[in-house]
Amino acid sequence: MSQENKEELQNETQVTKEETPQTNEAAAEAEAIENEFDLLQGEMTSLKDKYARVHADFENIKKRLEKEKYTAVEYANEKFAKDLIPVMDALHMALSSTASIVDSAEHLEKLKEGIELTLKQLTTALEKHGVSMVEHDAPFDPNIHNAVQSVDSDIIDSGQIVQTFQTGYKYKERPLREAMVVVAN
Repeated sequence: MSQENKEELQNETQVTKEETPQTNEAAAEAEAIENEFDLLQGEMTSLKDKYARVHADFENIKKRLEKEKYTAVEYANEKFAKDLIPVMDALHMALSSTASIVDSAEHLEKLKEGIELTLKQLTTALEKHGVSMVEHDAPFDPNIHNAVQSVDSDIIDSGQIVQTFQTGYKYKERPLREAMVVVAN
C-alpha cells in the first residue's frame, strides 16, 4: 500500500470515529424524543378519557336537573291544593247539614255561620300561600285598583276609594285581579 492510500485510510477511520459519537448522540436524542412523544400520547389518551367521563357526567346532571325542574313545575301547586281541601270539606258539610234543619230561620243562621267559617278558612289558606286582598281603605292606586266610576264627594277626599264593586287580589306584590272601585273626585 502506498503512503497515500495509508493516509487516506487513516483519515477515513478518524472521520468514522469522529462521526460515531455524533451519531450516538443523535440516536439518543431521537430515542428521548420518541419516549417523550409516547408519554405525551399516553397523557393525551388519559385526558381524552377523563374529558369523556366529565362530559357524560355533565349530560347526566343536565338531564336529572331538567327532570327535577319539570317535576317541580308540574307539582308546584300541590301544597296549595292540599290547603284548599279542608275548605272543600267545609262546603260539603255545610250542604249536607242543611237537609236536617227544619226551621228556616235556624237554617239561615247556620248557613251564614258555615259560610263565614269557610270564608275565613279559605282566606287563611290563600294568605298562607301569598295571596291577599287588595286594600280598599287606601288611596286609589292604578296598579291595583280599576276605577269604574268617579263621584263628587264633600265628605271624602279626592282620590280616595268611595265604594268597592269587586274585591281585588294580589300574589305577594303582583296583582292577580284589580279591585273595581268608585273613586271620589
